Amino acid sequence: MLLAIVFASFWLTRISERQFDEVVAAREIRSAAADLLSLAQDAETGQRGYLLSRDVAYLGPYTNAVSRFDTTLQRLKETAGATDVTRAEFNRLEGALRSKLAELAQVVTLAERGGWEEAIAAVRQGPGRNLMDEARAGLSAIVSQSEQRLQHAIAGQEAASARLRWTIAAGAVALILLAAAAFWTIAHYTREISAARNEVAALNLGLEQRVQQRTEALTRANEEIQRFAYIVTHDLRAPLVNIMGFTSELEATAAPIKAYFEAGSSAAPAALEEASTAVNVDLPEAISFIRSSTRKMDGLINAILKISREGKRVLRAEAIDLPATLEAAAAAVHHQATESSESGGGVIVECQPLKIRTDRLSMEQVLGNLLDNAIKYRSSRRPLKVVMRGKREKSGWVVVEIEDNGRGISPADHERIFELFRRSGTQDMPGEGIGLAHVRTIVRNLGGDITVSSELDVGTTFTILLPPDLGAVQRSSTT
Repeated sequence: MLLAIVFASFWLTRISERQFDEVVAAREIRSAAADLLSLAQDAETGQRGYLLSRDVAYLGPYTNAVSRFDTTLQRLKETAGATDVTRAEFNRLEGALRSKLAELAQVVTLAERGGWEEAIAAVRQGPGRNLMDEARAGLSAIVSQSEQRLQHAIAGQEAASARLRWTIAAGAVALILLAAAAFWTIAHYTREISAARNEVAALNLGLEQRVQQRTEALTRANEEIQRFAYIVTHDLRAPLVNIMGFTSELEATAAPIKAYFEAGSSAAPAALEEASTAVNVDLPEAISFIRSSTRKMDGLINAILKISREGKRVLRAEAIDLPATLEAAAAAVHHQATESSESGGGVIVECQPLKIRTDRLSMEQVLGNLLDNAIKYRSSRRPLKVVMRGKREKSGWVVVEIEDNGRGISPADHERIFELFRRSGTQDMPGEGIGLAHVRTIVRNLGGDITVSSELDVGTTFTILLPPDLGAVQRSSTT
């Protein structure tokens, strides 16, 4: 097999060399013919320029062409044997070229002697144009033939190279197969000896894998239980507090109404105005916020029930209006955010109009957790102010920022706070350190990421980066 490969490679290499020699010869013929045609044209151009300008400087191309003519013609003679041009045709071509040069020399001589009119008349009446056309046609035919031969030789060389490559590749594959067969034959005699040892190792490895799988399953189950407890105790707290707060406001709103009805017809105009404000403004506002909180609680309770049935919730991408979602999250914590704030406090939404395809419930949980933390860790030195921003980057990804003016987080804890059961700062607030770890898990399940920048006693900004379409991320992950 090796001898066959070597012989075939040698034979194909010789073919490639012959094709290469033909390429070189064709290029040399084409180059010589093109150079000779260029010289004839340069000579004619120099003569015409001299006659028109009567300036000796214009004879430069003519003089240069005449000096190089014989050398170039001899080069063409030496290579013309590889063309289809007959000897008689080549002699006619050579005669036309030499006659053309003689005609050019005659005209230049007349001009140099001062016979400008005779020289011009000789150009107009002489056979120079016919000679040039004949020379051009002959040289063009040689160039065309050499170009065809060149293309044919290049194609042949490429074909020979391709066959050589395939021969080497096929030989390599055959040798690899032979080596594989030899290896298999040798391994066959040692397989029985190592079979018992491999079986024991496989049993030990299988046992370790089963223990590891059971441990991982137990760990995941424990994490699911912790996450479930966190959802019940943490996520439901914010809307419940909101409902309780606005229930108190409803009780306070009922006071001017009760006072107005008790006064009856003797009620003062101010009492009527307070009762009207309570009925037309305060009551609808409180009811609106209570409804918003109850809707959030209803969604969380349904999600908890669904998790308890399915064990793991499947993310569903749907189109959501980001500004409306931020506004809804802000409304759900409105009472908590403003209960001790003066003017200028509370939650502010600054979001450009945009839509995003993601899991709605996961998005609401993330925003609710971050807003709840901002409220919980507010600064006692100033009214709470939270700003929620949303924008689309040039890359198409969506950025959501939640900035507060609370206590801030130490730089050493910026990454630590996202770890499970890790908390930062003074531990004067209830909590288990699950919230931000849960938030990061949700955000990453949505195909994004969350980062934090903060300064102690200045404030904290959480930045959420989300893909514009969760469905596309899921399809890509599946692929």
